[in-house]
Amino acid sequence: MVPERETTTRERATSGATASSRARTRLDQPRAPRRRLLPEWDPESFGRLSERVARFLGTGRFIVWMTVVIILWVVWNVSAPSGLRFDEYPFIFLTLMLSLQASYAAPLILLAQNRQDDRDRVNLEQDRKQNERSIADTEYLTREIAALRIGLGEVATRDWIRSELQDLVKDLQERQNGHHGDRGVFPADRSAGRDVHDR
Repeated sequence: MVPERETTTRERATSGATASSRARTRLDQPRAPRRRLLPEWDPESFGRLSERVARFLGTGRFIVWMTVVIILWVVWNVSAPSGLRFDEYPFIFLTLMLSLQASYAAPLILLAQNRQDDRDRVNLEQDRKQNERSIADTEYLTREIAALRIGLGEVATRDWIRSELQDLVKDLQERQNGHHGDRGVFPADRSAGRDVHDR
């Protein structure tokens, strides 16, 4: 029995030694980035560069410079001494350079268009949400105005009060003209005697 206990303690000691020799991973700290074989780049900065290149390729300045370079290329390779010419008459190197430029320009233009499409999509979504909010606000204001109109229909307006007061004044004047002169319009203006209508 004693040898078995010794072996188990030895196993525990060796397993504990390997566990302590291993690097512990801490959960409260981010991991260090792993090294990759491929180079990494910021897609946002690459997209901005592609937009700048695509914007330049779409200008008249690029066409003028490209035309000048091609004309100089052809004139040099036709009229220069044969030892200084670097591209003979079929201009294969010029064709290769133009196709290389086109093969790089096309994906850059497509990348710039994709970024512009993403921006347009975001703008359209924001415009749609703004339109929905505007429609909801307009409907709310329309309901409030309708409620105010209904409420104003039950409220005495200035013209209505004026017409009622004019009717009361006419009525009081008719009563005053139909009775004796000693009686006023209001009870305080009347004489101290008993009125016929007080019975």
